[in-house]
Amino acid sequence: MSIDEIYRIFKECSGVTTDSRSTKENNLFFGLKGDKFNGNEYARKAIENGAKYAIIDEKTHDVDNRYILVKNSLETLQKLSNLHRKKSNVKVIGITGSNGKTTSKELINIVLSTKYKTCFTIGNLNNHIGVPLTLLNLTKDSEIAIIEMGANHIGEINLLCNICDPDYGYITNFGKAHLEGFIDMNGVIKGKKELYDYIISKNGMIFLDNDNAKQKEIIKEYSNVYSFGKSSGDILYNVCTTQPNINIDIENITIKSSLFGNHNIENIMAAVTIGRYFKIDYEKIKNEISNYISSNNRSQIIIKGSNKIILDAYNANPTSMILAIKYFEKLNKKNKILILGDMFELGKNWLKYHQEISDYCKTFKKEKIYLIGELFLKTEKNKNFDYYKNIDELIKENKLSNIFDSHILIKGSRGVKLEKLIQYIG
Repeated sequence: MSIDEIYRIFKECSGVTTDSRSTKENNLFFGLKGDKFNGNEYARKAIENGAKYAIIDEKTHDVDNRYILVKNSLETLQKLSNLHRKKSNVKVIGITGSNGKTTSKELINIVLSTKYKTCFTIGNLNNHIGVPLTLLNLTKDSEIAIIEMGANHIGEINLLCNICDPDYGYITNFGKAHLEGFIDMNGVIKGKKELYDYIISKNGMIFLDNDNAKQKEIIKEYSNVYSFGKSSGDILYNVCTTQPNINIDIENITIKSSLFGNHNIENIMAAVTIGRYFKIDYEKIKNEISNYISSNNRSQIIIKGSNKIILDAYNANPTSMILAIKYFEKLNKKNKILILGDMFELGKNWLKYHQEISDYCKTFKKEKIYLIGELFLKTEKNKNFDYYKNIDELIKENKLSNIFDSHILIKGSRGVKLEKLIQYIG
C-alpha cells in the first residue's frame, strides 16, 4: 500500500496511537518495535479497543483488512507525518540544544498561542517517534507548530528535520549532554548544528542568541537571522535580577518570571524574540511569561513549610549542573543545602565530570552537601559531604525531616528520582 493510500486511511481515523492500552475509537494504530517490545503483538488488542486500522510490519499478524501490512511501521509513521505536514499550511519552528529545549518550547508556545493556533511537542516526545506523532496532531486550523528535537548522536537532528521540514530554527545552547553518543563537544556542536544547516539549505529563518559566540561563528556567513542580545541584536534586553527569580527589562516593560537560574534567561528571551518576530505585543508577551509556572520537576520553586526548595531534577549534565550550582552559590541566603544526583549518558568520561562537580563544591564553606548515586560514590570522597548510593539510603537516615528555614537546591538526572525527597523535607 502506498503512502498516499495510507494517508487516505489516516484521514478517515480519529487520531494516531502507538499504545494499544490508550487506543480510542477509530484510531489508527502503529505497531512499532523497540529493544524490549514488539508493537505488532498488540495490534489485535488495539483493534479490540476500538482502532479502525492497525499498521503492522509482520505478516503473521495480518488477520483481515483492518490490518495493513507495510515494510517498516516506523518508517511509514515518519513518511505519513511528513506528508501530513506538507499538506498543511503550518509554519514549523524547530528547537534543539543541549539544555532548555522543553522550557523554551513551552514559553514560545504560550506566547505564540495568544495570536495563532499552535501545535507543539507534548512533554518530552522529541525523538524519531515523538516528532511524527506531534505532526500528525496538526489540524486544518493549525498555523504554527513548535517542534522540539532531541538527539543523542550525530545525524539524528538531520533525520528529524527531514521529517518535520522546519521553516525556522533555534538552538538553545551547546553543552556537555549525551556525550555517550556525541563523544565530545565537537560532536555535540556538529549534531545540533544540523538544524541550522537544514534551515540554511532552504533559506529559512534562524533565531539566534547574539551573545553566544559559538553560534554566531557557525552561521557567520548567513544573513537571514533574527536575534536577541544584551548589547546587539534585533531585541535588546537587560537582566534586572536573578535573585531568586529572573526579571528582565525590554523596551519599556519588565518581565517578572517565576523561573530561576541564569540558564533560563536565554529561554525567556527566545520566547520574547520569536513572539516579536511574529508580531505579538510586548504586553501580551509579558503577561504570558510572567504567569508561566514550570512543571515536570524543571526549574520549580516549591515552598515546603519554612523551606524554599529549588527543584530541577528532570535532567542533568555537567553544563546544566554547574550553571545551577553557580546560581545557588550567588543566592544571598543563610542555611543553604545542595542535594545533587548522578548525571547519566556521559560516556567514558563520566567519572571526570562527576569529580569536577564534586571539586567545584569544595569551595562552598557553609553549605550542607549531599551527593546521591553510584557514580558520585566513585569520586574522591570529601569529608564534608554526605554520600548515598540512592535516595532510599538518605530517606532511611531521616535527616531531611530536621531541615527548617533553609534554601535547598535539588538537581540531578531523572533516573535518580530526587523529586521523591521533597515529601521527607521538614
